[in-house]
Amino acid sequence: MDEFRRIDRSGTNAEKYTLRQKLFGTEDVEPMWVADMDIATPECVIDAVKERLNHPIVGYEVMSDSAFEAQILWMKEHHGFRIERDWLTYSPSVVASIGCAIRAFSNEGDGVIVMDPVYPPFYSMVKDNRRSLILHPLRRDAEGVYRFDLEYLRTQITPQTKLLLLCSPHNPVGRVWSRDELMELGQFCLNHGIVIISDEIHSDIVYSPHRHFPFASLSEALRENTITLIGPGKTFNMAGFSISTVCIASEELRERYEAERLRVHWGDGAALSHTAFEAAYRHGSSWHRKLIGHLDKNRTLLNEWANNHPLIALSSCEATYLAWLDCRALGLGDRELREFFVREANLGLSPGLSFGKEGSGYMRLNFAVATEVLENALGRISDALKRRNDV
Repeated sequence: MDEFRRIDRSGTNAEKYTLRQKLFGTEDVEPMWVADMDIATPECVIDAVKERLNHPIVGYEVMSDSAFEAQILWMKEHHGFRIERDWLTYSPSVVASIGCAIRAFSNEGDGVIVMDPVYPPFYSMVKDNRRSLILHPLRRDAEGVYRFDLEYLRTQITPQTKLLLLCSPHNPVGRVWSRDELMELGQFCLNHGIVIISDEIHSDIVYSPHRHFPFASLSEALRENTITLIGPGKTFNMAGFSISTVCIASEELRERYEAERLRVHWGDGAALSHTAFEAAYRHGSSWHRKLIGHLDKNRTLLNEWANNHPLIALSSCEATYLAWLDCRALGLGDRELREFFVREANLGLSPGLSFGKEGSGYMRLNFAVATEVLENALGRISDALKRRNDV
C-alpha cells in the first residue's frame, strides 16, 4: 500500500475542507492551508486505538508514566535532549499551553515579544490575555534568510518585558535556528530577565543537513529559563487527538505554571489520546523516516518549480511542510494576491498577511500531500501565471 497516496477526506469534518466556502468563497479549491497533512496517520497509532477500544469502558484516565516515557525516549534519541519525567505535563494543544504560560509568567500589561511573521495565535494569545504585544520583525538577509535582529530588539524591550514567544523550527518561514543563533537569543533573554516560551511542535520535520536544537538543551541556564512545548500532532498527523506536552525543568517555573494549569482545569486528556500518543512515540520511528523522505521529495519538486518561475520565489525551507512563497514580484496587493490563487489557480492557501504585517506579499502552501496533488497544484499556478502574462 502506498502510505502517501491521495486520501479523500470529504465528509469527515476535516477543517481544511469543510471551511472552504467560508474562507475562500467557493468549494472549488484544492485546500492547502491549515497545517495538518493529507497523509494517513501511522497504522501503529490507528491499531493501538482500535486495540484500546476492545475494552468496553472509555472513562476518565490519567496519562500513564509509560506514555511520558515514550516521549522522553523519543526526544533523547532524535534530539539529544534528556528530559526528566517530572518536567512534563499534559496539554490539549500548544496554543492552550501558550495562553497558560503567558498568564503564569506575566501580569496584565507586561510585554511579550512576538517575532513577525509567525503563527497567528501567537498574536491573539498575547492580546486576549491583555498583555502588551512587542512586535519584533525578523530580518531577511541578502540571501533571503530570516534572522533575529538583537540590536533592534534591545531598543524594543522595557523592564516590563517578561516573555519571548519563539517558534522553533519556524512557521511559516521554515527556518531551523542554528545553535549559535539560539545561544545569542537565549543569552539576551537571560541578561534581561525574559522567560522563553519555545514552541517546538515542528521539531521532527527537519531536512538534512539541518538539525533542530531544543532551546532548553543548550545550557543549564537556558534549561532553567525555558518553557518547551512539544507533541506528536504535526509529526504523526494526529492533531485530532488534541494532545501535547509542556516541558519545564525549573521547579519554580513549574510550580507557577501548574497553579495556572489547575486553575483552568483541562485535566489529563482523553483515554484514546493517551493511547495514540504512546503508540506514536514508541512505534513510529520507521514511519517517520519514510515521511521525511516523502516530504523532502515534495520539497525538491517545489524548489525545482520555483527555479523556473521567477515571479514566485521559495524561501529556504529547512523544516516543516509549509512553503513560504514570496509573491511580491507579481505586483499584487494582498487581497488581489489571495484572489489570484483562489480564482485563477483554484487553490486555497494561507495568506501571508495573516502571519503579521511582515507577511505582506507572501502565501503559505502546505505540501504535506500526495506528490500527484502537489504536481497538480503547481501546474495550476503555472497555468494561471501564463494566462496572466498572455493578457
